[in-house]
Amino acid sequence: MKIPLRHYLSLLGITTAAFVFNTSEFMPIALLTDIAGSFSMTTAETGGMITIYAWVVAVLSLPLMLLTCRMELKRLMLLVVAVFSVGQLLSGIATSYPMLLAARIVVACAHAIFWSIAAPLAAQLVTHEHRPMALGMIVTGSSVAMIFGLPIGRMIGLYAGWRMTFLIIAGIALAALLYLAYMLPQRKQDKPFSAHDLPQLLRNPALSCIYVMTALFATAYFTAYSYIEPFLHEIASFSPTLITVALMAIGACGILASLLFTHGYGRHRFLLLRFVLPCVFAALLLFQAASISMFTMLLLCMFVGMVATLYNILFQAELLGLVMGPGSTVAMSIYSGIFNIGIGSGTWIGSLAAGHGHLAHIGYIGAAIAAITVFFCWHIYLPTIQGKRY
Repeated sequence: MKIPLRHYLSLLGITTAAFVFNTSEFMPIALLTDIAGSFSMTTAETGGMITIYAWVVAVLSLPLMLLTCRMELKRLMLLVVAVFSVGQLLSGIATSYPMLLAARIVVACAHAIFWSIAAPLAAQLVTHEHRPMALGMIVTGSSVAMIFGLPIGRMIGLYAGWRMTFLIIAGIALAALLYLAYMLPQRKQDKPFSAHDLPQLLRNPALSCIYVMTALFATAYFTAYSYIEPFLHEIASFSPTLITVALMAIGACGILASLLFTHGYGRHRFLLLRFVLPCVFAALLLFQAASISMFTMLLLCMFVGMVATLYNILFQAELLGLVMGPGSTVAMSIYSGIFNIGIGSGTWIGSLAAGHGHLAHIGYIGAAIAAITVFFCWHIYLPTIQGKRY
């Protein structure tokens, strides 16, 4: 059964929004040095903005989703993209670090809801057989942000100032808002989720395990990734242009992960689930060793981009298989919040390492946390879901 043209075009609109949101979320990482310089701060001090952003998303994801879960999904999506656009505009005109921080918090509020509804909404637009493709499109939007959005934003920031990058993102978000307003069909929830339903949702052992693993994975990964720009510059001796190439390589391999998921999840689900986290562990463990040459570091960046993206899309699909109906948006909001707890924790740990002269060792720190995640996956999650098919 083919996807109706309007639904496919709606998926493209959500994919574009995912591109914009993902570009914005990680843009400070690509411009950390320049933002710090404009406010006469160190990169470790300015990196606190990434931590605060992530923790705001973590704290607000569930409350905001419960507050808005009775809204029709199209109206909610349009509201979220509009708030996001305002936050980007304020980021672009920020004249002080506190003002920039406040603008990023506005963006974080929109982020908290967007990633809670994007995947469930995409899944609702297609039949069950096309769900991997729909989720793959959303992840592709995120990956394209890493290939083109993040490096192009970095180049714009280097040549026209980091504020211009945020202003351009605001303009693209406005265009996405107008497109979605015209193209996205209305999607009412059959039965609004209530806070009274939360205990039953959280009693699902497989879902609880996904949440624990996600917190650990995000902490491990972002301990290294949040400071990859100064790592590549100071430890791997990359030029600014080569850093841009490395960031593009990470995003490009995210698309490979999306393709691997789309074509392999149905037939090789347990194989992918079993080996994705050991691959994350190995990649982080090799971070410092790979920095001895440009070639090995670029290869590792490509591998990191693939396995990190594959983890995210795999376990979003697992979550949507475990939780059907109106509870899926709330379950996804908890996932998003927990993921951002991990981002904030990883960024904080990375800042401590960088601030105390251990920038070269951030990969080892991340690998130690990833090892715990592998244990949870192999010894708790996989036995719990053995024999279950979605």
